[in-house]
Amino acid sequence: MFLNNYFSADENAGEQKSVKFFLISGRFFIFAAVNFILIVALSGIFAFAQETGGVRGKIRATNGNGIASVKVTVRQKGEDVKSATSNSDGRFILENLQPGIYNIVFTKSGFAASLLNNVEVEKKQIKDLGERLVLGVDQGTLVIIKGSVFDQNGHSVYGAKVVIEKISGDGKTRRLGSGTTSQSGEFTFRQSEGATKFRVTATAKGVSASKEIIVDNAAIYRLAITLNVKR
Repeated sequence: MFLNNYFSADENAGEQKSVKFFLISGRFFIFAAVNFILIVALSGIFAFAQETGGVRGKIRATNGNGIASVKVTVRQKGEDVKSATSNSDGRFILENLQPGIYNIVFTKSGFAASLLNNVEVEKKQIKDLGERLVLGVDQGTLVIIKGSVFDQNGHSVYGAKVVIEKISGDGKTRRLGSGTTSQSGEFTFRQSEGATKFRVTATAKGVSASKEIIVDNAAIYRLAITLNVKR
C-alpha cells in the first residue's frame, strides 16, 4: 500500500514537471516570436528612415520677424502628404518624405497663403529652404484707413505728421502708430481691428486737426483732414 502511494505520487510529480515545462516552453516561444516581430518591424522602420528625406526652413513676415503657428503642408499630385506647424521662431521641419518633387503650402489666418512649387526631396537629406519664405499680410482681413491732409486753400500738405489712436468705450485712447504724409498729402494706416473707433490727428507747422472714424469690419475707409496752416 505504501509503495503504491509512493509511485502514484512520483507519477503525479512527473506530470506536474511536464506541465510546467510545457508552460515555460510556450511562454518562451511567444516571447521569442514577439521579439522577432519587433526586430523585423524596427528594421523596416530604420530602413524606411534611411531611404527618406525632408525639408526645413524659417517663415518670416515682411518686417523680418519669424511667424509662429504657420501650417506647412507638403503636397504631391494634388494630395496632402504631410503637414507641420512652425514654432515660435517661425522654424519648421518635415521628415520621412519619400524622394520626389513636392509643392509646399504655407497658411495662417491674417496672412496671405503662399505656395512654393517644385521642391525636390532627396534620399537621406533634409533640404534647407533657408529664411527666404516670407508671408505678406492678407489685405482682406485688415482695416485700411486712407486719408489726405489739405490746407485751408485745398492744397496738399507734404510731410505732415499723422497719428492714429484707438478710442475705447470709456473714452480712453491708445496710440497705435504714426507716419508722415506723402508728396500728395496722403497717408495710410493698416490695422487688424474691427468694430472700433479711431482718431486720426494731423500736425504741420504747429497746427493740428483731428478726425474720428468708426469702422465695422475689414474694409478700406477714407477721410480728409484740413489744417489752417500759414503759407
